Amino acid sequence: MKFKLQIKVLLCLFCFIAATSVSKGQYTPWHYWTLLPEAQMNEIIGEASGETAWKTIMETGGYTKNRRPEEYRTTFYEADYFLDKLLWYGVPGARLERLPARTELTWNGIKGELWEVSPQRQKLVSYRDNAFQLTMGSNSADVKAELVWVGSGTPGEIAGVDVAGKIAVGHGHVSLIHGNARRAGALGVVAISNSRNYIDPLQIPEGRIGDVPDPESNGRIIAGFAFQMNIREGQYLRDRLLRGERIEVHAQVETSMEPNELQNIDAIIYGEDPDATAVIFSAHIFEGLVKQGANDNKSGGAAILEVARVLNTLIEEGRIPRPKRSIRFWWGPEFSGSRPWVDMHFDEIKNAYCNINMDMVGEWLSLHNAHFGLMRTTFGNAHYVNDVLENYYRFVGEGNRERVHNRGQINKIPHRIVAPFGADEPFHYSVEMHYGSSDHVVFNDFGVRIPGVMMIAWPDLWYHTSGDLVDKADPTQLRRAVVIGAAAAYTIANADTDMAVNIAGEIAGNATRRLGHQINVAMDIVSRSNAEDMTANYKKAVWLVEAHAENEKATLRSVNELASEDDKISPHIETLVESIENIKQAHLLALESQMRMKATEFGMIAPAIVLNELEKKADAMIPELAPETYKMGQGKLTVKISDLPDAAISSYPVVTRIDRTEIARLVNGENSVLMIKKMLDAQNRDETDLQDIINFVYQLREAGVAGF
Repeated sequence: MKFKLQIKVLLCLFCFIAATSVSKGQYTPWHYWTLLPEAQMNEIIGEASGETAWKTIMETGGYTKNRRPEEYRTTFYEADYFLDKLLWYGVPGARLERLPARTELTWNGIKGELWEVSPQRQKLVSYRDNAFQLTMGSNSADVKAELVWVGSGTPGEIAGVDVAGKIAVGHGHVSLIHGNARRAGALGVVAISNSRNYIDPLQIPEGRIGDVPDPESNGRIIAGFAFQMNIREGQYLRDRLLRGERIEVHAQVETSMEPNELQNIDAIIYGEDPDATAVIFSAHIFEGLVKQGANDNKSGGAAILEVARVLNTLIEEGRIPRPKRSIRFWWGPEFSGSRPWVDMHFDEIKNAYCNINMDMVGEWLSLHNAHFGLMRTTFGNAHYVNDVLENYYRFVGEGNRERVHNRGQINKIPHRIVAPFGADEPFHYSVEMHYGSSDHVVFNDFGVRIPGVMMIAWPDLWYHTSGDLVDKADPTQLRRAVVIGAAAAYTIANADTDMAVNIAGEIAGNATRRLGHQINVAMDIVSRSNAEDMTANYKKAVWLVEAHAENEKATLRSVNELASEDDKISPHIETLVESIENIKQAHLLALESQMRMKATEFGMIAPAIVLNELEKKADAMIPELAPETYKMGQGKLTVKISDLPDAAISSYPVVTRIDRTEIARLVNGENSVLMIKKMLDAQNRDETDLQDIINFVYQLREAGVAGF
């Protein structure tokens, strides 16, 4: 009877929470809020220019072009452009830093021409027409040879064709065709790419070739040359060869190896406390030196340049107060530049609150059938930056929705943010779990521990192809990205205790919705069970709810760093944490009731969650970090583990693939190893082996990173 009463009481609470969550999801667009006051938002929105950001893309990545040799010996065009703009805008601390690259030399294309000389004379391919037509890694050549068709360029297909001393033509990935053809004696290749389902028959994918392993000699065959043709033009050449035409060509390729270095640009808008950094913006403007994509990622670089201009202008003109804390900006090569930059400036930035990484933010959303995503931090770096950004994503999204269509009447669009020369369309957005593959990974590293999020538009229909041009970017989307980024950064940089309270309330409200989704997932796991897997699935569902609740609690507690009066906000934060615990308990009771209903359906006794011996061991293990390893530097965890003696590794073997960095981030003196497993499983499609987690924690202990 007592159990039934508990269920009734807590299910009432659960239903109230769920109803609140649903009603929150049906936003009232003419009554929406931002964390910043309306007057400050109006200044940011008004100052932000999507056209200015679009012009930056046009100037630095409007098309893929051959670099002049002097760029390699002086300053790359993009680095010079961004630094010049920062100085022109008066953004403080703007500087260019030069670092040695991993390799001293880098490939540079100079000329690439393929002319048909028989049966007629015509140009087939030109590097001048499109830089993607000459594949990176090609070697210089000046040869006349016959073209031969090799299909998709597999070893079997090439074996049936005499390619020695000829140029192989095939459809497929350029590096595969090149490797197989060179092993058979071909001078070079022409690849007609069909490696993805292009919507644009003019696209050419980014390609690279290199020296080819030769199994017969255990040596290597020097790379030849490779051209690429788009599908539309390549089909004419393909069809002629398939008809049996004998085509002779003249291939002229000129390349060089040039000095290679990393060029990073950074700047800082100083707060009242110049040594306190609130936010670090990052955007890579180099993905190598040949690829120069407009959206990937000149758009990210252009957007944070505009954020820097907007905030600096508003502050210097007194239109918004100088923030309490500083805001930093970084541009450079993806990963190869951000990693050394973090290492060089680690003592300056290690106490920064968070990182906002912009990668591919300028896409014309409707053209790409895309949405604008916010990729949250992992559970190991739970942080309020997620919810601050979500507040502004929703503000822009709900203020620019297609359902508010009667613009001339009462229900006009309430917060219209459209660039004067950009698209006038809805803002489709999505807030998602963590995804890496960009520079925020560097900040999220275990040894850095600056929680980083990524703003990104996806899908990109011209991703990593010759079609990634400025015509695929939209000034309206850029303006919206700038508004969101600038507002979020200023909110955090200028936050006081009152703002911290508001941010905590935002998290608590969003947590209610997020946990409401997870109970739906958990209920579905139970409802899809059969009698054989009911016990295991019920445990999985319970652990899912528990893990997400712990993440929400950690997110709330992260707000404490913003408060100037810790004793004033901490009790309030703990009250909100308790509310999360109450929601969790209500959800678990609801889940138990669902499980009991299902068990009755199967005519079985309702299963209880019983820990096995390994789970009991993991539940009793509560590792904590050695203080000196909390922020020890980027990549240092990998070094410490790799330096372990073989005996330590063999004593605690990890035999499956696990997320070592996330496990280390979750070690905090409060999470048990069993809770770490729950939190890993909640974030990943596949479960992580518990014994491997235990063994890796022991490796952390042996490396001096963690103890018990």
